Amino acid sequence: MNAGTEGKMGKRQGKRVTQRRVLSEQIERTTRDGKTNQMNQTTVSDFLLLGFSENLEEQPFLFVTFLGIYLVTIMGNLLIILAIISDPHLHTPMYFFLANLSLTDVCFTSASVPKMLANIHTHSQTISYSGCFAQLYFLLMFGGFDNLLLAVMAYDRYVAICQPLRYNTAMSPKFCALMLGTCWALTNCPALVHTLLLTRVTFCARKDIAHFYCDPNALLKLACSETRINELMIITLGLMFLTAPLTLIILSYVRISWAVFGISSPGGRWKAFSTCGSHLTVVLLFYGSLMGVYLLPPSTHSAERESRAAILYMVIIPMLNPFIYSLRNKGMKEALRKLFGIWKAFFLQ
Repeated sequence: MNAGTEGKMGKRQGKRVTQRRVLSEQIERTTRDGKTNQMNQTTVSDFLLLGFSENLEEQPFLFVTFLGIYLVTIMGNLLIILAIISDPHLHTPMYFFLANLSLTDVCFTSASVPKMLANIHTHSQTISYSGCFAQLYFLLMFGGFDNLLLAVMAYDRYVAICQPLRYNTAMSPKFCALMLGTCWALTNCPALVHTLLLTRVTFCARKDIAHFYCDPNALLKLACSETRINELMIITLGLMFLTAPLTLIILSYVRISWAVFGISSPGGRWKAFSTCGSHLTVVLLFYGSLMGVYLLPPSTHSAERESRAAILYMVIIPMLNPFIYSLRNKGMKEALRKLFGIWKAFFLQ
């Protein structure tokens, strides 16, 4: 073998060694970057809730406002519950569901507002990873139960107006308890599914949530892993658990309207329909605010618009419910009057 051939072979071996070295460096670099990215994705220990203004001058006003709303919500709904429990005349299916609605409103508001108040007071926007998912679960559960309970209350009014002779039999205490338990079971399903699916998502280093609570859609925007299953479940379960109760409410009120307009006397029509006025007002407020967020074109969506709508159905409506049901209901007014009389006699002893 001559010197020229040996020289060519040496050059080829040198190129191969160089290529192997470059390839080895690339593999090491890729592995190192992958480990770094994995660390950045898995070390997210908290999130930032950016739902309100960061202007320090506005923080005291926001704190006092939402604290007042929260206290009114708790006191008003608890008064409704105590009035229903203390008055035997209100031990009927309609007031049974109303008491559960008031209890749900207290829990629904308490799942988000105390954390919001704490963040405003401490000038902090953080919520822990576990705290965010716990808040998400309870918001979905109590919000879903509120939704189903409004549908059950519409069915109760339908039976009372359209089938009054069958009301006591159809809405027996056993059946009412069964419907309530079914609602609790059904609302746990989507809440648990969404929460468990989100625990499998890997989040990036960016952790800003443009809401005052842990919103599932906002969390998915922070994901670095695949989220198609999460998005599919949000759409599927959302359609099922929003459209089905709303359809039942619409059908119930169509039948109620048909029956009411069939009554010959104007006084009878007004008396029959007045029993539904409070419930219908709450339904319009609740679903109106939800549709204002989720059914508007995507081009009109903004973090500020969604936050305002969320404040309406998560904070304002639970505060208004006691006033809506008590101011337009003679039985509730009388029960509250008796309750205040008992308290007055007790404290003046």
